[in-house]
Parts: sequence; structure tokens; C-alpha cells
Amino acid sequence: MGDAETRLVEVATRLFAELGFDGTSTRLIAEAAGIEVDELVERVGDKTELYRTVMAHAHEAEQAAMRSALADFTPTMQGLLDLADAYLDFYVDHPEILSLWMHRWLGDAIDVERLEEEYARPLYVMVTDLVRDLIPPDVDADHMVWTVVWSVYGFLTGGMQYSRGAAVGGRGERPWPSAQARPRGARPVPGPPAHADPPDDHAGAGRLTAARTAGSRPVAGPAQATSL
Repeated sequence: MGDAETRLVEVATRLFAELGFDGTSTRLIAEAAGIEVDELVERVGDKTELYRTVMAHAHEAEQAAMRSALADFTPTMQGLLDLADAYLDFYVDHPEILSLWMHRWLGDAIDVERLEEEYARPLYVMVTDLVRDLIPPDVDADHMVWTVVWSVYGFLTGGMQYSRGAAVGGRGERPWPSAQARPRGARPVPGPPAHADPPDDHAGAGRLTAARTAGSRPVAGPAQATSL
């Protein structure tokens, strides 16, 4: 894949992450990239093909990060914590990938099948098999691993509220009360774009704004509101 195709995939990634597959048209991607629809299709395929490429790249990035963490894994409780920490760090660093999967959890791109089987399940099975012998026999490995997945996704998309007067969580910066109290490996989570999209009755204008800025503006999280 050449530089031009790589840029088109990056633009599509930002739009799919922000608006979802169903909310993003081929024309919108082409406009954001500054090219005609025919050239876009010729270079990277139609919208479904491009979406599959985006999800494949997301999978490759996650797989590389987790395989690196697994290479350093030690079969101890600390090793399990380090593995969970690496998973959290990956999604803190890649909010657009978290957003892509969150859209799918909410029913986006329902006609694009088997992405979970192809991309999410292999890594999930590998990690679950790895930790199964390290946890108490009365703890189900599948439920434990998915509890980590749900916790990471929920924390990074919804934040949290501290019970003793600290800052309220949610989309945006989430300062930790102190360096000692900060969760292991955690960093402030990237916030939303500087301006919010218009309300629903101006959804078309919101999509146009996203298209015009997709080539340069990072996506902070899902516009609404799997993988391991």
C-alpha cells in the first residue's frame, strides 16, 4: 500500500470512528481526502472494502501491542496485572480503534460480517487460554477476561466519578487525584474535539464538518454512546 492509499485509510478510519460505518458515505470520505469518488474506489475499493481494510489495520495494531506484552508475560499475578495494563494503555493511545469497536457493539455495520471472528476472537482465545491456569478454579476465565474488556471500554468512554469531591469523569480530561492514586499505567484520556457536532436536526451539517476535518483532527472517542 502506497502513501496515497495509506492516507485514504487514515481518513476513513477517523470518519468511521467518529460517525460509524452507517453514518459515513463514500462521497464523504472522498471529500475529506480531497479526491473524487471514482479515484477513491479505484485506489482502496468501495466503502465496505475500505471498512474491512480499516478494521484489519486496527487488528494488526492491537495484535502487535498485545503480542509484545505477551512476550514479556510472566505467569504470576503481577504478570496478569501487567497484561491488563498493556491492554488499557493500547486503547488510551488508540481511541479511534476503541471507537470503531464501540460502534460495532452498538449495531453499526451489521451487514459487514465475521470481523469479530476474524479479528477479535483469535487474540481473546489466546489470552484466555494463557490466564486460565493462573486464576482460582472457581473463577471463569472467559468472564474474567471480558470483565477487563468491558471495564476498559466503559472507563475510556464514560469516565468515572470520585466519591470524595474529586473531578467528575466523563468525556474530556480526567485528572487523577494524585500520582499515587492514579491507576497503574494510566494517563489522562484524550478529550472530545474542540467543538461539538450540531444537534440531530443538523446531522448532515455535522457530518460535513467531520469530513472537512477528518484529514487532520484526531478522533477522541465514539460519536454515539470488539476486541481483545
